[in-house]
Parts: sequence; structure tokens; C-alpha cells
Amino acid sequence: MSYFIGAYASSPSSDKWNPELETEFYSEIKKLANVKGLEHPFLGSLHPYDDQWFLENIDSTWNYVFTCIPGTMNELSKNPHFGLASSNKSGRKAALAFLENARLAIKKLNSHLGRNAVTAIQIHSAPNQRHSESSKEHFHSSLATLLDWDWYGAKVLVEHCDTLTQNHTPTKGFLTVEEEIEAINQANTNAKNTAGIMINWGRSVIEAHHIDGAIEHITQVKASGLLSGIMFSGVSDQDTEFGAWQDTHMPPSPFTDTSIGEPSSLMTSKEMHRCLNIADARGTTELLLGAKLGIRPHSASIEKRIAYNKNVLEILAHYSKN
Repeated sequence: MSYFIGAYASSPSSDKWNPELETEFYSEIKKLANVKGLEHPFLGSLHPYDDQWFLENIDSTWNYVFTCIPGTMNELSKNPHFGLASSNKSGRKAALAFLENARLAIKKLNSHLGRNAVTAIQIHSAPNQRHSESSKEHFHSSLATLLDWDWYGAKVLVEHCDTLTQNHTPTKGFLTVEEEIEAINQANTNAKNTAGIMINWGRSVIEAHHIDGAIEHITQVKASGLLSGIMFSGVSDQDTEFGAWQDTHMPPSPFTDTSIGEPSSLMTSKEMHRCLNIADARGTTELLLGAKLGIRPHSASIEKRIAYNKNVLEILAHYSKN
């Protein structure tokens, strides 16, 4: 089995673009075992800083899963009504225009590689309900539009993020997983394409404030027939450099005594394997599986950044071999 890596979250250029460091980082990412390709951030263009650099430095054999969460959060910082589920018409229109640009970026990458290399695109049921109204009906309307577009071989996936709750302040505050399932099922009925759901481990745990949050969402989405993948991104309940209950992609705890990891991470190898078992992931070619890790401190060496990714890949590889 091989996996997608959200290398952008581990990048030495996460705060400021440095093409030399990024080239060195990508060279090391290419050496990692069991990497199928990248979870790639979309903020409005193919690459956040330099499309040509990106095209020149990727591995021609990689596949890609675009994630629109970085661009969605960026747009929400400027316009709280932005989002596919927004009750504000102009907010929905802006979100659809954003995704049209994503569609063209997929076409550009596929054209460069001479194949349909983009496996999927992850979209989101924004806006944050603390700041703007949204509904599953408006989300369905947006999905019905999107699923009639030509995505050049990419499957549309709704990545579930934590929803509004009375128990704590949400990090995203999007629709509930139940609302997303209903909207997708309705949109899939008459669409040219069909959508699925991607579960992000950390975001489901943040929503529940308990490790069983990921299990519950995987079980629920699998029962709906919409489970399309799991992205492992960690979280802690302790006030570390990553923050408590923050969506900062905390790495998992160390897999072995010689592995590098975060001891206070709730995302352990045991919990990752438990989720994969619930999803019936062993030997599957249909589920998209991967990990996205943030690194602290921000000044960490490339060697350390790669070591964290090696640790999570070892955890995933151990599951597939047993």
C-alpha cells in the first residue's frame, strides 16, 4: 500500500517562500518509501507561490489530492459569507468561482504530466456558522452545480471539518457530517459525477474532544456508502507548541523507541490502526489514505521534517503488513 503525504504542512516554506529550501525538502520527500503522491493545497492557483517551480520539482509518477481548505480559510478571513453552504448568494457564487479556478489548476497539472494525475479534490461545507448562516440545502445546490462540471478525472470529496457545537469553540464550524451526507446523497442522485467524503482524523477528534470522534465519523460515513478516504492529522488535549484542541496537524506519537514523534499527541499508532480496521482499509485500492503533519518549531531542520513523515509512514506501513 502507498499513501498521500500533505507535504505542504511540513514544508520549510510554510511562513515565507524559500525555493532553495523547498527544492531540498522535495528532493527528500521523493526518497520516502510508500508515497503515492501529495495532498496539495489550493489557494487560488496551482501553487501558492510559483507554478513553474512546482511543475519542475514534482515527481512525474506522483498522484495528487487537491485540498481546498487553505484557500477556503484564506477567503473566509476576507469574507465570512464565503462558502458552498452559505445562505448568502454572493458567498456561494464566490466559492463556486474559487472552485472553477481549482478545476483549471487540475487541468494544468494533468496537462503537464500527460495523464489524469489528480485523483481527487477535497471541498468543504463553509462558512463558519458562528459568523454566517449556512444550510444543507444551499450546500446541495452548490454540489449539484459542481458535480456537473468536468473535473478531468478527479473525484469530488467533501472533507468533513468540525461543526458548530455548544460545548467548545469550533476551529472551522462547518456543517455536521449528517448534513453533509444528506446533501451529497441528494446531489449524487441526478449528477454527472458523484461525490464522497474524506475523514480528517484530527478534525473529527477536535469536534468530539475525544479520540472516538474519528471512529464515530468513519463508522457513520462508511455506513452511508460515502467513505472515500482518511487523512491522518493529529491533535493534542494538552497546551503544547501545537496548542490544545487546535487544527495544527500535530504529528503522531513515536512509533518506536528510535522514531521521532510527539508524545502528547492523541494520534497514536494504536488509534490510527483502529480507524483503518473500522474502514476495512487493508489491501484497498479505493480508499485514499494519507497523513498531513505540521512541524514545530517553525525553524525545524529539513532532516527533522522528513523524520516526522518517516514515522507516520512507518505506522501506516506496519498496518498494511499485519
